[in-house]
Amino acid sequence: MDTSLKKIIAGGLASISNIFSSQKESESVVGIDIGTSSIKVVQLKKQGGKAILETYGSLALGPYGKVEVGQITNLSSEDMARALVDVMKESNSTTKSGAIAIPSLASLIFTITLPAQITEAELPTVVPTEARKYIPVPISEVTLDWSVIPQEIESEESVVAPSVIPQTAPIQKKEPKTEVLVVAIHNDTLARYREVLAKTELKSDSFEMEIFSTIRSTFARDVAPVLLIDFGASKTKLSIVEAGIVRVFHVVNRGSFDITKNIATSLNVPFAEAEQLKRTVGLDDRSNAQVAEIVRLSTDYIFSDTNSVVLAYEKKYNKNISKVILTGGGSLLKGLIEKSVSNFHSEVVYGDPFSKTEAPAFLEPVLKTSGPEFACAVGLALRELSSS
Repeated sequence: MDTSLKKIIAGGLASISNIFSSQKESESVVGIDIGTSSIKVVQLKKQGGKAILETYGSLALGPYGKVEVGQITNLSSEDMARALVDVMKESNSTTKSGAIAIPSLASLIFTITLPAQITEAELPTVVPTEARKYIPVPISEVTLDWSVIPQEIESEESVVAPSVIPQTAPIQKKEPKTEVLVVAIHNDTLARYREVLAKTELKSDSFEMEIFSTIRSTFARDVAPVLLIDFGASKTKLSIVEAGIVRVFHVVNRGSFDITKNIATSLNVPFAEAEQLKRTVGLDDRSNAQVAEIVRLSTDYIFSDTNSVVLAYEKKYNKNISKVILTGGGSLLKGLIEKSVSNFHSEVVYGDPFSKTEAPAFLEPVLKTSGPEFACAVGLALRELSSS
């Protein structure tokens, strides 16, 4: 079991305060998010207790995989490194220090429940033993990381009003338990990303699960449960987060690529034309009812799966989702935020990661629009600043 790298589960929201409480300047750092259809980088510097945005950039990976822009790629480490070098060059990124995101799809996230009497000193022995039940490969082939869920979150169950409890109902006292959030990443995955970095001039051995980076850059001090929906190209990732702690993680096997593919197939048009129709029409049936209907059917699948996850959470913990945050390039689909409000009957907002940084005022409109796509990369860079 590899335990040599930095903590995969970072300090979450708490780590941001380290940046803003320190007046010490730092060297520039870059956060690198390599997706299935694009690569994003964000370079920050700590100055005067603020995270200064120095540069950012994005590059489509389709040409590197010899497919059209927007299509899913499965690049070799050589092509991935080439794309990383190119996006760093095009964005004028100058630093050699940074961190890289590990895709949620290349890992497992789960919660184990342990007796409350288990001490912190016993966790390194107990957690791997319990984790074997959830991991389909030998424990020696993965890197494990874990974090104990704070007691106040564990016990924060909504209380049913006494008036609805039958007088004869016995009061059952729950046995105290300790919940531990566990992340497992296959060592081959880590080796692949180390190989990518080795083929560039970047000097880093810092990795983090993309979900934790995204939470860091998009969440405020939210204590009540928040649903985070990351609309990627190949998958949609769902996370229910309480006070910065991931309570539920689920992957929907549909993404923005599938919407484009459905448009191309249904209308018998080239992929590039379908991609353009998706971007210009989205869910707006006033501009093109046929395309909007195809998009609606595609998103209905994602929302149906999401509703099942939310319902299961609310039933288990007797809590309601207080807010929904949309991130990922696919979240910019026209009409998606309105559909989300109608579906969840809750406040729905776009992730605004650049709000955690300082940038020239004239860039604010652009950064607000592009923010959902860069949530992971910003979160990674913030993490590196907090540890510098």
